[in-house]
Amino acid sequence: MSTATNGKRTLVPLGPFHPLQEEPEFFQLWVEGETVVDLDMRTSYNHRGIEELSSRRTFDQVPYLVERVCGICSASHPLAYVQAVETICECDVPERAQYLRTIVLELERIHSHLLWVGLAGHFLGYNTVFMWAWRYREPIMDILEKATGNRCTYATAKIGGTRRDIPDDLMSELVRAVDSVAGPTEMLTNAVLDDPVLHARLVNVAVLTEADARKWCVTGPTARGSGLPIDVRRDDPYCVYDRIDWDVITFPEGDVMAKAKVRLLETLEAVKIIKQCAQQCPSGPYDAEVESIPPGEAIGRVEAPRGETFHYVRSDGGRCPVRHKIRAPSFVNVPSFRASCIGQHVADVTIALAAVDPCYSCTERMAVARDAETGETLQSAKALFELSRQRTRWFEQQLGVEPFDQRWAPRLRELLA
Repeated sequence: MSTATNGKRTLVPLGPFHPLQEEPEFFQLWVEGETVVDLDMRTSYNHRGIEELSSRRTFDQVPYLVERVCGICSASHPLAYVQAVETICECDVPERAQYLRTIVLELERIHSHLLWVGLAGHFLGYNTVFMWAWRYREPIMDILEKATGNRCTYATAKIGGTRRDIPDDLMSELVRAVDSVAGPTEMLTNAVLDDPVLHARLVNVAVLTEADARKWCVTGPTARGSGLPIDVRRDDPYCVYDRIDWDVITFPEGDVMAKAKVRLLETLEAVKIIKQCAQQCPSGPYDAEVESIPPGEAIGRVEAPRGETFHYVRSDGGRCPVRHKIRAPSFVNVPSFRASCIGQHVADVTIALAAVDPCYSCTERMAVARDAETGETLQSAKALFELSRQRTRWFEQQLGVEPFDQRWAPRLRELLA
């Protein structure tokens, strides 16, 4: 990180590569003394072309692709897509599949929220919280692996139901696993509420008012921590959320502490939801055969751990989607940094950025630059790729290393032989 001074203002760049950020994102902070007075952010350093790739996959292959949009939301994205396709083909999903889907979604919510609590503690230098939270999260990861076959990218949602059942003996083990999380989560909640150091770092820090939350269209815990009681699970019910007892957790303060409390208490709500689903889950089939997808278009919405995940799918009756649009929650949550960070101390910016649990790869977008008058393409994807190759060659020359293609081509040919 370097700084540049202009009069009384100092420019502090964060990123696009920074130890705090697991993924590349660029923030420019203008500070006066220790106070942030302006902020600019630039996204889309990661672009994997998932929407374009989706149009080259069959309808049944797409869930495997979109669960890789985000490793923490790898149940939410496939289900949002699947629900959109099921609306197009008017598919009746078996009751058991709806309960199984709900269980996996809430296990993912517990794993995500406890992961965030641990990372938040780490960013504050409170590594005891980090170790506690991740230790108590581990049984959830283990039971996810047993129930789905993997700790993330579960590959369970499919058009018409689920790919795997959860047998009764595993269901009992699952209930024991989520029960083991309830007590530690209550302990963590009390520790956060009682610790004066955490109060000093979290209370009245990076406040996002209800008005600003509406203005920036935030969603998920970011919105509920600012007093907006919005939740797709209640507002547009799917799976079995309208058949069980649970509460939407909200706090009006809008600061980092409020967002922490929302996630901790939502973890306890997730435990309650899973136990009810395990108790009420009916017997019977967990998959309905879908032979083809007719022409049509539809949307799918799921309340992911970070907020609303939105998928739009259009079919022309062929084997693949002709259009697939994805809007992940971070795409609307990340820009709210401008409302919550300005006026804060520089030392509080990192936890303010972390407070919305950003997934930077979820903000990926790619634009083609065209001349406004002639419509001529100024920069195409092919041209950008070639620029990247040229830049790589320049670095190789500066470092005096053998070109990548020459270093690895023989090894790749050997592996493929």
